[in-house]
Amino acid sequence: MAPNGDRSPTCQLLREDPDLGEAIPPALWGQALGECIAPVARIARGPWSGERPSVSRDAIGLLVLEGLMIRRVGVDGRFGAELLGEGDLLRPWQTEAAPPILARTTGWRVLAPTRVAVLDERVAQRLARYPQLTGQLVGRALERSRNLAINMAIVHQPRVDVRLRMLFWHFASRWGQVTPQGVLLPLRLPHTVLADLTAARRPTVTTALTELARQGLLVAVEDHWLLDGEVPGELLEVDARLYGRTSIDGY
Repeated sequence: MAPNGDRSPTCQLLREDPDLGEAIPPALWGQALGECIAPVARIARGPWSGERPSVSRDAIGLLVLEGLMIRRVGVDGRFGAELLGEGDLLRPWQTEAAPPILARTTGWRVLAPTRVAVLDERVAQRLARYPQLTGQLVGRALERSRNLAINMAIVHQPRVDVRLRMLFWHFASRWGQVTPQGVLLPLRLPHTVLADLTAARRPTVTTALTELARQGLLVAVEDHWLLDGEVPGELLEVDARLYGRTSIDGY
């Protein structure tokens, strides 16, 4: 796959990602489980070139089964970033049809060892037997674009502490676990990564995190984060505009 990745055996997509096949009729579930298989690639922690595996450029892409990575895009030394993890659909080798007007710098970094399903042309032929899966994969791509829209709304908040709270609760709606102590977010996110995700400077992020911890709203627990309090109203407002709802699913 990439210089720091290695190919491993196939996986059953619907066992690894049950939500993917939620629309398949129950009578076909067992058959689909056995037929919808895909090669798996592993990507080690560290910089990643994002190059495609030995598949056609027309392959569907890579489906993240587990792990965490960040994609950074910069113009004139200023960077924005996107956090990607379980359930996300990637096509890192895809380029724009026309050259960009502004010179951009793009880079990938794997934050936690990552496994991806390689959805190549052979896999596409298997998935085509179940039209419901096409809608699910398109939905994953649209969901990623919506997450980017939320990120854009977050970085436009004037206060960095508000950006951080919104960002963590946004991640909690995807990967959080409810515990008696609060919502546990099992993501290792260094301050430098949080700075990229919030379009802020690292020292400013550190100061804001210290203040949030003092208020008991956000606490680092080993490699995890513990959230307490209510979902920020600013995030609820963004969520309502994008999805037409007044609460974040699950919280």
